[in-house]
Amino acid sequence: MADALIHGTKLVQIAIVVRNIEKSAATYAKFFGVPVPGIHETDGVEKTHAVYMGKPLQARAKLAFFKMETLSLELIEPVGGPSTWKDHLDQKGEGVHHIAFMVPDTIAQEQVLAANGCATVQKGDYTGGRYSYVDTTKPLKVVLEFLQNT
Repeated sequence: MADALIHGTKLVQIAIVVRNIEKSAATYAKFFGVPVPGIHETDGVEKTHAVYMGKPLQARAKLAFFKMETLSLELIEPVGGPSTWKDHLDQKGEGVHHIAFMVPDTIAQEQVLAANGCATVQKGDYTGGRYSYVDTTKPLKVVLEFLQNT
């Protein structure tokens, strides 16, 4: 659709913020009857160039990915200072943080949503691409993450 605000319809991930990733990963694995996935910590700001609320992101996160048939379930445990993940955990507790879409251009996507009143709160690079979290909680009741593989 030409007037769509999201320039990509490939839903690739649902992410849940948790307090204890090891415990949560074991619980999810038991429910799904799958092995506990590996847990890794995000790279630091020197590699990710991540920004949160306009400032370099000093915080990191522990991540675990369950590769499901049609999408991935991501568990996120915030580590360190302020981040979109820590704010969610502090303000709302454990639960769904975002849904993620693969898009052709994260910067263009951020600009479209900014023009529609939805601010980018955190963005950065990951091995093989870039991401951005846009605060769409007012119109959609959930944060959207946009992923662009490079």
